[in-house]
Amino acid sequence: MTATPDLGTHQTASPELLRATFRRHAAGVAVITARADHGPVGFTATSVTSVSAEPPLVSFGIGTGASSWPAVSRAEYVGVHLLAEHQDGLAATFARSGADRFGPATAWREGPEGVPVLDDVLAWLVCRIVGRVPAGDHRIVLAEVVLGDPSGAGRPLLYHQGRFNALRD
Repeated sequence: MTATPDLGTHQTASPELLRATFRRHAAGVAVITARADHGPVGFTATSVTSVSAEPPLVSFGIGTGASSWPAVSRAEYVGVHLLAEHQDGLAATFARSGADRFGPATAWREGPEGVPVLDDVLAWLVCRIVGRVPAGDHRIVLAEVVLGDPSGAGRPLLYHQGRFNALRD
């Protein structure tokens, strides 16, 4: 028999509980990119969400301690790239601290509004940032879709149980 927590008392759960719970939640994998004074920046995100169709809005979370946060905090535009199942290496590169994210192994180009656009992804969007909402040690970034391309081939890359995965048939 499993003990049931007392739901009548207010308490704050541990960060470990949140992490353990969300390791069980499969999420799509995206890479967010932005232009910075010293060159392009980017990071892997599993928090990308469609927010509104009218106007077309998306959101994503970013930690305020992340190396990309200073650039995202000042950027007017960002790129949102949905990764395909064969791009687990790309996802790992953009998730790894200190990695050369835009080095020779990363195929990309300067896109609209100077946003770095990754090649060979399932879909990409260029978005104008319309808000940065404080949320604990993160910010929720709200961005309006300006343009993009949803025509990439393949199936989505997922993140589950701490690993990048593909859909199973």
